[in-house]
Order: sequence, then structure tokens, then C-alpha cells
Amino acid sequence: MTALPDGADRAAYLYLSELDRAGLMWEWLRRDPAYIGWYVRASRATAGCLPAPLRFRLLLAEDPALPAPAARILWRADLDPAALVVRARTTRGRDPEALPLQRLRPWLSLARGRDGREHAVLSDGRHHLRLDVEEGTLGEGPVLLHYRLPRSGSWDAAIGALRRLRVLCVERRFPSELFPSEPHPERWIELLRANDALRVGASQRDVAELVFGIERTRAEWHGPSESLRSRVRRLIGEVSRLAAGGYRRLMRDAEPGERRRQSRSD
Repeated sequence: MTALPDGADRAAYLYLSELDRAGLMWEWLRRDPAYIGWYVRASRATAGCLPAPLRFRLLLAEDPALPAPAARILWRADLDPAALVVRARTTRGRDPEALPLQRLRPWLSLARGRDGREHAVLSDGRHHLRLDVEEGTLGEGPVLLHYRLPRSGSWDAAIGALRRLRVLCVERRFPSELFPSEPHPERWIELLRANDALRVGASQRDVAELVFGIERTRAEWHGPSESLRSRVRRLIGEVSRLAAGGYRRLMRDAEPGERRRQSRSD
């Protein structure tokens, strides 16, 4: 079997089962050779925060060595239908409607985009909540927030994000009941393990042994049934699609209605 990268053991991938779609998208991007090469060159030339090129769809570059729980992930709003667009007005007195930013400091990361506007992500490493600040700043507080809801399209996603923000502010937690879990987390572990194996030259049979086990592969690979070989080919096809940029649709495909439809079809 082809020598696999460090951490190819399945246990090293278990954290993927706790990630939301924003985190899973980062796991694909940080494996992209084009992104890795660009980041190495850019980080040598520039100290501090790096704006990411548009083709990578990040607002702020992050070190590809960091797994999702340790990374500050700010996807562009067109990839995230739940991104909230807000105007922030700093208040000086006590206002019961003001957002208490001090409660959010442990999870808040800010970045300024090429358009000069402020962008924010609230994250505990597993869940992400995005805000685009059209006016004002979340760097000072408390603030009154005015929300601009979409005219059409992602109403459910925006309302869901508002509900999550409310619970986070009031209860200081990321509400698991409002962050839907992945219906098939084992599938993401399979896909990313296969991707990492293919990147170092694994064959289809190598992938079968890695994902489905050596004993089963030995018993079925040259047997009369095509079942295992067909599953591996489909798996590799899905890996290729995601690695080529298909991962960028993951947050849009995870909207509540879409996820319910997927669950019923499965």
C-alpha cells in the first residue's frame, strides 16, 4: 500500500464529525495545492494579516496548517446564505437593546475587506456565525445593530442566524439545537481520508483498503461482484469534484430546507 501522510489513521479525522459546513469547506481548501503554494509565498513576503485572492473565496487568508477548530474562517458572503448584513451604532449609555460585545469577545474575530468594510465571524471552532458590517464597527461596544434581511432567497437562513445570535448573546453558548448537525459525518471522514491518500499517489485499491478495510478489500476486490470497486470509483469521483471547487457549495446546500430534503431522500 502507498505510504500515507502523517495522521492518516482514522482517529486523526474524528474532529470532522463536529464541524459545520464552514469548517468542512476550510478542510478542503487547506488541502488545495494552489492555496498552500500561494500562502507559503505570500506569508514570506508579507507580515500580519493577508487578504486572500478572490479565487479562494476567503476574506482573510489563514494558515493551511491549521485545522478548522483552530482557524479563523471568514468566507465571502456569496458562499454563506446565513451571513448577516448589519449597521452598527456604538452606544455610550445603557441601552437594553444594545448588543453586549464584551460577552462575545471570546468568539469574535474581525477583518477588513478590500472594500474597506468590516467583517466578523463568531466561532467556537465548530460553529460559525458571519456578520458583514455595512456601517460602523463591532470593535467598540456595546452597539445597536440594524439588520438588512434579503429581499428574496435566503430568508430562512438569515432568520436562523438571528436566532443563533440571540441565544449566543443571552446564554453565551452556541446552541446545538439551532446549529443542525451533519446528517452523515462519517461520509466526510471517508472523503477527506481518501483525498489525502490520493494526493500522495494512492491507487483505487489503496483507497479501498483505507476506507473499507484490508480484509474486506482482499476478499472482494477481485471477486465476482463489482460492488466494492464501484463504491470506490464513486467515492473518488466525489473527492475529485469537491477538491476541484465543489466544496464551495456546501453551505448553500446545507440550508434547512435542503437538508431536510436530503434527509428524506437518504
